[in-house]
Amino acid sequence: MPREIEVKSVLNKTKKRDDCFLDDYTLNLYSSCSFNCLYCYIRGSKYGTNLEDSLSIKTNAIEVLDRQLFNRAKKNEYGIIILSSATDPYLQIEKKYELTREALKVIAKYKFPVHIITKSDLIERDFDLLHQIDKTAILPQDLKIRLNNRGTIISFSFSTLDNNVAKIFEKGATKPTKRLNVLNRTVNKNFYTGVSLMPLLPFISDTTEHLDLLFSTFKASKVSYVLPATITLFGNGSADSKTLVINAIRKYYPELENKYLNYFKSGSQMPTFYKKAFANKMKELSEKYEISDRI
Repeated sequence: MPREIEVKSVLNKTKKRDDCFLDDYTLNLYSSCSFNCLYCYIRGSKYGTNLEDSLSIKTNAIEVLDRQLFNRAKKNEYGIIILSSATDPYLQIEKKYELTREALKVIAKYKFPVHIITKSDLIERDFDLLHQIDKTAILPQDLKIRLNNRGTIISFSFSTLDNNVAKIFEKGATKPTKRLNVLNRTVNKNFYTGVSLMPLLPFISDTTEHLDLLFSTFKASKVSYVLPATITLFGNGSADSKTLVINAIRKYYPELENKYLNYFKSGSQMPTFYKKAFANKMKELSEKYEISDRI
């Protein structure tokens, strides 16, 4: 069972807006994540090997958020709120607690714009509130033209379109095929919709064949952007992402184990030569399929 906790603050101001995600604020209503992606950057001893076991619900989050947004709005400190930076806003427990839905009501009340990043199909439940925010949110002056005065951005996160691969690396998340269906419905509802293609898995979902499948599929879905990124793996502890991913590679893709070990033998990042080739390939695919690589 998830723990129920109380917090003093729930809305966090970023030091600098990231040009990729356009985050002025981050909002995490839950702590840890039942989607349990092996490659997740929040992993470590704090949460254990099964992230679902350490789930927490911030029971007073809505009250705290209302107070914080009231103060920000009073000072005209409008900016894009990302839901969520450290956990998915649409975990299965959201069906019971509805913290994300209640937070969207508060956000709509104070007219802040939002960027939703999710692997879940549950977002469809909140289309009514997201449409309201899209129409009425007050954008920072420097983003009005760039976003065409749209107050809602929705990014669906994918590392693969293969359900079998996803079952290994992100077994608690909504299946990619089901995720893709709700992405299509989101586009059809006229939301500004794109894909966070993070992270791509070396030799598994970054192959030429799979990359063409990804980009051609998203082109057919008429997404507005695709944001690709290489994988980053941290730590050597039993609950760290590097350990968990390499254990999965050893079990399901033993022919790739030495390649992964070599790539991450001296750090958390992919080698420089790979990142350069990756950037060139992503630019090539973006141009080929005529999909923007930025929001």
